[in-house]
Amino acid sequence: MRLPSSLLRSSILRVSDHPWFRRLAGSRLGRRVASRFVAGETLADAMTAARELRAAGIDAMLDHLGENVESPDQALVARAAYLSALDSLAAEPGLGGAISIKLTQLGLDDSIDDCWANLVPILDLAEANGTLVMIDMESHAYVDDTLEILRRAAERGSSAGVALQAYLRRSERDVFNLPPGIRVRLVKGAYLEHPDVAFATKREVDASFARLFSTLLTHGHPIDVATHDPSLVEGVRKRVDDMPKGWSRVEFQMLYGVRRDQQSRLAGQGYPVRVYVPYGTEWYPYLTRRLAERPANLWFFLSNLLRFSR
Repeated sequence: MRLPSSLLRSSILRVSDHPWFRRLAGSRLGRRVASRFVAGETLADAMTAARELRAAGIDAMLDHLGENVESPDQALVARAAYLSALDSLAAEPGLGGAISIKLTQLGLDDSIDDCWANLVPILDLAEANGTLVMIDMESHAYVDDTLEILRRAAERGSSAGVALQAYLRRSERDVFNLPPGIRVRLVKGAYLEHPDVAFATKREVDASFARLFSTLLTHGHPIDVATHDPSLVEGVRKRVDDMPKGWSRVEFQMLYGVRRDQQSRLAGQGYPVRVYVPYGTEWYPYLTRRLAERPANLWFFLSNLLRFSR
């Protein structure tokens, strides 16, 4: 009997929050295995990964890891890290790089205005450099504030885009309230949510993903199809192949270290592919979400811990 995806995710997240698992993952050995999913702890590590991807015909989106900062000073440190990433990408325009940001890393827990004050310099530099900025969508409690920030950015003339999560029930309403023509990174979603706000089964999430993709396509949004699901990827590929210039506003996005064979195959067939490249010292929450959303990732992590420990 197959467990509902929400129950499986909940079980894995509970295990990953246990002190012994945290100690194991945070050990030198754990960090070595985690490097499959995280490019490294520095911007230089991320840039090296971006160069390697570009050599394989794949673009990169840099993600400086961290969320829910606890002080204005921490938010300023995060802002400086994003600005440094933009500077590095501008110095190597051939990489075709972009950045992804989390608003709770810029002070959203304090207030929308505090977060906005930290975001504006990032948007300004990105606009000057011609670099894409995508706003991550965090847990459902932050959706309204995230969309408000997005509206401010659009009214200001920024080309920043946003992630929408197919597992959130509200996303099928939110999609109709987006600024016209805004770029959307369509993901399944990886946070632990209550069934009242999120679909509980893979079938429901997949169906929502397909509906959202169709709606976004019909309404003229550029779409980043952020999934490794073979059936969803194939459905998108067939539909966009039949559209004149469809691939000018649709690209596949995948995660660093996940289904590298699929990334290479799609890029080799000439499809636009971008890989989400996480880096930084705050990698543990990101790792646990990757383990929870796909059992194969958890098996990879645990089996390699055993293999390397011998």
